[in-house]
Amino acid sequence: MALPCRSNVKSLLRFISKNYVSKRLFCVAVNDNSQSASGARRVFSGIQPTGVPHLGNYLGALQSWVSLQDSYDSVLYSIVDLHAITQPQDPKQLRENILDMAASLLAIGIDPQRCILFQQSQVSEHTELSWILSCLTSMPRLRHLPQWKMKSKQKNEGSVGLYTYPVLQAADILLYKATHVPVGEDQVQHLELAQDLARIFNNHYGEVFPEPRALLSSTRKVKSLRDPSSKMSKSDPQKLATVSLTDSPDDVALKIRRAVTDFTSEVTYDPEARPGVSNLVSIHAAVSGLSVEEVVRQAEGVDTGRYKQVVADAVVERLEPIRTEIQRLRDDRAHLEDVLQRGAQKARELASPVLKEVRQRVGFH
Repeated sequence: MALPCRSNVKSLLRFISKNYVSKRLFCVAVNDNSQSASGARRVFSGIQPTGVPHLGNYLGALQSWVSLQDSYDSVLYSIVDLHAITQPQDPKQLRENILDMAASLLAIGIDPQRCILFQQSQVSEHTELSWILSCLTSMPRLRHLPQWKMKSKQKNEGSVGLYTYPVLQAADILLYKATHVPVGEDQVQHLELAQDLARIFNNHYGEVFPEPRALLSSTRKVKSLRDPSSKMSKSDPQKLATVSLTDSPDDVALKIRRAVTDFTSEVTYDPEARPGVSNLVSIHAAVSGLSVEEVVRQAEGVDTGRYKQVVADAVVERLEPIRTEIQRLRDDRAHLEDVLQRGAQKARELASPVLKEVRQRVGFH
């Protein structure tokens, strides 16, 4: 079976969606056995410290993070607080958000014994490599990235940090010579920048970085419960639109009961014609481990009103142990800080020799 041209990203994504939809994770690469020069396959991914994640974060990305711990030789997950300050932050709240994110990641199954979990700003090599890479990056290359267009338009003007944060994102990945990066479809272009910078650096200074490859989750995006044309978001002004991992069972039930559907009582899956009901079906399938077809078949003869309760029960069953564990971990601040400190030390042990090699290649030593 012939793959479409690698440069045609949209065609490639359609190809993958059509041919590999049953797989939980798939790689944009033709061969998922990509290795660094040392022979290791290493995963890197980061998440901004926005506090406790919501259901969409969990089902869309974080659930896959857990499974990746057993699938790759080396796995690093970073709470990317340097990226967070491209938007205004209250320092006290940022500190709390970092710990809340750490507690949430541990609660869902991120295991510091099987991966390295750390706070980005505690590993100074990220910023130095970012500067070096920024000197190899043209302004037009950054100007055309979709995140800059969107976020700068929202603010009328953006900061230098917002403009250049994709370079820092590339540095995050290349610093550990990561071979694979879990990304959403909207982040593919940012990963392409990391691939380009790996090639540019290697061409200028000799082979140092492997070209990281994308791991795309096949999990369907969770939509807003109040507006199924938009994805679920913590910043949504409608409080009933988003389910947090720390919502009580009553809150979860209320939000799903108030979810926007339509005037047809039958439960079917048709995202174009029935986005609200289809969103509930997707959520139900994701939290239960069933296929969409199985979920729809089990819902035969059940109207959408009763089906909402079925979905709510399934979500509560999945999230309640996580919610309880987050609450327990939040009460042990010293443990969370220790996990992040130990993770940062392990990350520095990997990052330091890479940056030393980069500095030598560039001519600093």
